[in-house]
Amino acid sequence: MRAYLAEFLGDPKVVALPRWLWLPILHLIILRTRPKKSAEKYAQIWTPEGSPLRVHTERQVKLLREKTGWQVDYAMRYGEPSVLSRFREGMVVVPLYPQFAVSTTETIIDLLPAGTRVVRDFHEHPAYINALAAVARRHRASPMLLMSFHGLPKRGGAEYEAQCHKTGRLLAKTLGLKDGEWMVTFQSRFGAAEWLQPYTQPTLEELARKGVTQVDVFCPGFVSDCLETLEELGITAREAFLAAGGRDLRLLPCLNEAPEWIAALAEIASEAAARPYPSNAG
Repeated sequence: MRAYLAEFLGDPKVVALPRWLWLPILHLIILRTRPKKSAEKYAQIWTPEGSPLRVHTERQVKLLREKTGWQVDYAMRYGEPSVLSRFREGMVVVPLYPQFAVSTTETIIDLLPAGTRVVRDFHEHPAYINALAAVARRHRASPMLLMSFHGLPKRGGAEYEAQCHKTGRLLAKTLGLKDGEWMVTFQSRFGAAEWLQPYTQPTLEELARKGVTQVDVFCPGFVSDCLETLEELGITAREAFLAAGGRDLRLLPCLNEAPEWIAALAEIASEAAARPYPSNAG
């Protein structure tokens, strides 16, 4: 856990503070306290097969191979298996971040040889939106749908924020939701800087105080359930919602192994493979 956090939080595109300021804080404070706290959170959502993120990713790879007959592999941006250990010349790379951000997709592009075909984002791809809608329809039970995206610092997050809202609007339209029946929020704040708002947990608490007793929470920016969905929302945010007067918070599953998502992933990758080799300049 400590090695992973050191690699992740040590990336200057993830934490864009001056190195002289951030690295002492990271190594002398954060890495001495956060690994234990993170391990305790992971213990609450761990499965007999291992980390939910890895389990769902491996299943997606298997299903995509079976559907297409392609050679399909996966890698983790931080930790193992690393991107470069799995990369082969001629591959199409699909970062599983639907919305583009410098701190996510661009960190992968930076690792790859110039000219690699990379899917920069798919936040408005019809197959992705339809897959989200299919999962939401299967699991929705409340009149209010809160779409929670991973947060970013407000500074430098304009494109990502716009893409999250575009995804939200397209999904709401596909589901036939009216104004007041859905909203977009941002979770997973870290540090003291201002992040994209509204924040997910405070919004849930405010809804409960206003008399909203049932909420469905969906995470369109996460293609697999993971710590940020299962623990942060399914446990911590649910407890806060109930404590504020709410009665039922239903966490909808992410895309995971939904057949509509596997089909969408095949379509997104096929379109990228059909494009001429580009420059990685973006």
